[in-house]
Amino acid sequence: MLARAVDHLPVAGALPGQLVFEPKWDGYRTLLSVLDERVRLCSRTGTDLTGCFPEVARAATDLNEDVVVDGEVVVYTGGRLEFTALQHRLGRSSATVSRLARTEPAHLIAFDLLHRAGTCLVRRPYRERRRALEEFFADHHLVAPWSLCPASTDRRQAEEWMSHWSAVGVEGVVVKGADQQYEPGRRGWLKVRSRRSTEALAGAVTGPVRLPHTLLLGRHTPEGRLCLVARTTPLAAAQQADLGRLLTPGTAAHPWEGMRVTAHWGSRDLLRFTTVEPGLVVEFEGDTAVDHGRWRHPVRVRRLRPDLAPGDVPRFGAGYETTPG
Repeated sequence: MLARAVDHLPVAGALPGQLVFEPKWDGYRTLLSVLDERVRLCSRTGTDLTGCFPEVARAATDLNEDVVVDGEVVVYTGGRLEFTALQHRLGRSSATVSRLARTEPAHLIAFDLLHRAGTCLVRRPYRERRRALEEFFADHHLVAPWSLCPASTDRRQAEEWMSHWSAVGVEGVVVKGADQQYEPGRRGWLKVRSRRSTEALAGAVTGPVRLPHTLLLGRHTPEGRLCLVARTTPLAAAQQADLGRLLTPGTAAHPWEGMRVTAHWGSRDLLRFTTVEPGLVVEFEGDTAVDHGRWRHPVRVRRLRPDLAPGDVPRFGAGYETTPG
C-alpha cells in the first residue's frame, strides 16, 4: 500500500476512522516474508534485497514462523539515517556486504503486519493489524535489527516528528486511517514531507536562459569549487520571467561545462542544460532527503535573493544552514 503526498497534516475525516501518524523514514521500503522457512526481502518495485541485508534476513530466519511484514530498511550512522549507506549495499560482492553489515548494520523498522501463522491480515482494519504487529514483537521479544515503528493519534506528536526529527533523517509523517484495510498498490495513505528553506546559486538552466524551465543550483566548497546541490521543480511563469531578466549565459570557463547530469535519481538519461554565470542567489524549499550536501529530490524555488552576494550562500555540505535575513 502506498501514500499520496499532501502539503499539510490532514484533519479528522480525511481517512476512514481515527487518524494515526507514523514517522516517514529515509530508507528502502521493504516487504519481508518468511514462508516455509524461506526468507525474502523485496523492494517496492519487486527487486530481491535479501542478499543485500543479510543481518535482517538472519534475524527473520530465527522467527521460526511464517510472517509477512511491511516496513523500511534503514542504516543509522553518524548520528542520522544514511540513505547512501543503503545504496552501498546494492550490486556489491557478498564479502563487501558482510563487511558493511558489521560496520554499518541495517535495521528493519516494521510498520505493518500482513500475514502471521497462516492468517492473512490484509483485509483487517489498520488498528487490528497494528495490535497484531505489537503482539508479534512482544511474543518474540524482538530487538535489533528489528525496530517497531512509533505510531500516535496525537497531532502534536506528529508535528514534533516533522520539526525535530528531520535532523536525524525522518522525512516527515505518514498518516493512516484506523479503519483502513491494506490495499496493495493503492495510494490510500497520506504523506506529509518536512520542508525547510535555504539558499544556493543558480548555476545552470534547462530550457532557454531567457525563459528557463528549471534551475540547477550550486554551492562552493571552501576551496572555491562550485558543486551541484539540487535541481528545482518547474518554475512558475512569473519566476521564469524574473530569472530571464537576471541570468547571464555562462562562458566556456564555467566549472560545469561538460558536466554530465542524469535526468532524475536512478536514471541513466542525461539532462540537457545551459550554464549561467553563478552570481544569482536563489532561496529554495526542499525536503530533508539531503545526502552529503545534495538534495535527492527536486526542490522548489521560493524567491530570488538579489540582496545577497554569492559569498553569503552556505558552503557545500552545509545542508539547511541559512544566511541571516
